[in-house]
Amino acid sequence: MNPSYTAFKASLRKRRTRWIVGMALVLGTATPSFALFGLGDIVFDPTSYASLISQLSTLTNMYTTAKSQYNTTVASLKNFSIKTVWKTELNQLKNVNVANTFGETNGLTVALNSDSATTANSAWKNGNVSLSTDTITLLSGQSVGSSTQLSQLAMIEASDAASPDCLNAVGSYRAARAAGSTAEQNLQQQQLDGSDDTNSEVQQLNLLNAGQVQQMNDQQAQGSLHTCIATQLAIQNMQQRNAAARDLNTAAYIRQQNLTAPKHPENQGDTWNNYLP
Repeated sequence: MNPSYTAFKASLRKRRTRWIVGMALVLGTATPSFALFGLGDIVFDPTSYASLISQLSTLTNMYTTAKSQYNTTVASLKNFSIKTVWKTELNQLKNVNVANTFGETNGLTVALNSDSATTANSAWKNGNVSLSTDTITLLSGQSVGSSTQLSQLAMIEASDAASPDCLNAVGSYRAARAAGSTAEQNLQQQQLDGSDDTNSEVQQLNLLNAGQVQQMNDQQAQGSLHTCIATQLAIQNMQQRNAAARDLNTAAYIRQQNLTAPKHPENQGDTWNNYLP
């Protein structure tokens, strides 16, 4: 064999070995990118592809969530088409008309239907018996706490103070209900309206607030009526309590008379003058 040919062949093997080692080093250190279709300017990057797939998945989830929220919003904005099934009748208070044959109830009709404290006081006085001058003279010499008549006077004075206030509370409540009837009807009309004009979220919340304000005003007015009822019950209790106290005092007096004035004929003078049957 020609020595030159042998040397050339050995040199070629060395070069091929160096190329293989060099290619292995390049492939071992390069990023995971390679040319497509043998073209050097079109490179496929698996890392970038995976990132794009992840972003696409995120966008898909965002779209699904947004669509769900949109459907929920649309459903919440739909109007009720048959709101009238909820309609109720308003309770209207009729005005009171009190008979006035001889002037004994002057002002009472007005007091029970309007807000007028002066009229209520006047009407209460017109319908009650006044204390005479002789009665005042009789009571002036009696002691508080031991006088039956003064306890009765206390009940009368308490009633004269509380009753006109209660008359005014009743009249004020009736007047307020009459004045607020139009507002209540308008509010109910708006609440039962099925059109788009009154069915947005803000509009519905405003209607709820208006209804709560009306309810609060009515509750405050009813609170005045409840106060009057409690006051009247207290005055009635005063009357019942004083009646029970008078009965007990009478029983004790009878017992004392039986002991100090025996019912024998020889003592009949003292018996008939002091004894209470």
